[in-house]
Amino acid sequence: MLHAKSAQAKACAVERRRDSGILVNVRRRLILFMLLFLAAAAPVVPANAQTSQAPAAPAPEQAAPQTFGQAPVPAQPPAPPQHTLSVVVLDPAHGGADQGARGASGISESDVVLSFARLMRISLEAQGLRVILTRAANEDPSFDDRSKIVNAQRGQIFITLHVSSTGQPGTVRVYSEPPGIMPAAPRSGLIPWDRAQAGSIDLSRRLAELIQIQMAQRFRGSSDTPLVAPVRQLRTVAAPAVAIEISSVSVPDRGPLDQMAPAVADAVARAVAAFRIIYESGGK
Repeated sequence: MLHAKSAQAKACAVERRRDSGILVNVRRRLILFMLLFLAAAAPVVPANAQTSQAPAAPAPEQAAPQTFGQAPVPAQPPAPPQHTLSVVVLDPAHGGADQGARGASGISESDVVLSFARLMRISLEAQGLRVILTRAANEDPSFDDRSKIVNAQRGQIFITLHVSSTGQPGTVRVYSEPPGIMPAAPRSGLIPWDRAQAGSIDLSRRLAELIQIQMAQRFRGSSDTPLVAPVRQLRTVAAPAVAIEISSVSVPDRGPLDQMAPAVADAVARAVAAFRIIYESGGK
């Protein structure tokens, strides 16, 4: 009996071991199956796939550093345009039927001043200036036509040439408009035609002084200082303007006058060169 029970007991133990092994294998297989299932169910992402994240916002620009306690530096204003003297308008007075002063020997003022103007033109052009004649032959432009020629220019001065019927022969006198004889321009800013010279009185006087000094150095008996007189042709010129008067048509022949021409031309050219510095520095 003991043996039978023992065999039966051994058989039961073996069966239990078998059952236990089956359960263990089943459990291991079940766990392995679940792990494989979970691995198969996971999404597969390619190695080169890009993420769908939104791009990062750009970094805000850094504001320029602010300085405190310093006033902003104002921009420099543009330099004013230079006031340049570039044109000389020479006016041989009279012409045409108007011969001007006429001497007993037949000397005509209009002829003499035209020859003086032509020679003076050469001397002034040698200074690098542009020279315009109000008449180039025996014509007679009106006072206003002559003024229109000079007033149409920029950076200009005006010199009108005359020969007197009186005065010491071989001398030269220079004139400018008297100060105060012309009323000031109205407040509207429009300058009446017959007051055009009002704004250039001071510069005209300076130009007259320089020319007169040169003439006094060359022609004995000529004054060192210019004169003032209400010369009609100067009144309507809106620029520095002077009148030069040479004496005189009363000489017996034109020879002495023609001999004066080169010295007169040189004197005017030198005076204008000196005046140019004053003009371009604003009259200082």
